Amino acid sequence: MKQPTIVVFISGSGSNLQSLIDASSTSFPNAKLALVVSNKKSAFGLQRAEKANIPAMVFPLKPYRDSGRSRVEYDIDLAKSVAKTLADLSDTNSEYIFPDIVVLAGWMHILSAEFLNVFPSSTNFINLHPALPGAFDGAHAIERAFDAFKQGLIKNTGVMVHKVIPEVDRGEVVIKEEVPIFETDTVEILEERIHALEHVLIVKATKLLVDAKLRESS
Repeated sequence: MKQPTIVVFISGSGSNLQSLIDASSTSFPNAKLALVVSNKKSAFGLQRAEKANIPAMVFPLKPYRDSGRSRVEYDIDLAKSVAKTLADLSDTNSEYIFPDIVVLAGWMHILSAEFLNVFPSSTNFINLHPALPGAFDGAHAIERAFDAFKQGLIKNTGVMVHKVIPEVDRGEVVIKEEVPIFETDTVEILEERIHALEHVLIVKATKLLVDAKLRESS
């Protein structure tokens, strides 16, 4: 049975990465956290990866912007660099090895179709988003939900993990759960409640994909 490989993309503290690391031995022991990718060398999540003995790579966008290269060039080079790094870490002579699962855990770039097209269709991409399907797509979802609550437009928000497609936060939902908003909440309290659920759902969603991969290979 082939061991599914997981690559985790981060941009910041890596608290969701830590949830995956902590749960890996019990929730998906037959999978491998093979690589952590960051677009920022200052991301604290890189230290989490190092402590857990997970290889990591940094691939910033700034050099591309500074040299006038396009975002599409960056995305294609990033995808190829991930596959080449996995190949370099393996015991094979392959030029590229593609992961089974890519988890976007606080990755702050929108990935283009050109990025996704570098990978085979067998690679599953999932993204964590702090809102329910069709609500508050894109950035600042928690703040926007809190403002909508204060205006009497909604009573709750939520968290979802969805498959990644070029349209932002519009991919097929893997798992979702509502989060209540209370009159006594501040946006900071709501953020804490949402982040706590994120740490749970990202593990559950990753386990679902790992289990599906194991069934395919059995």
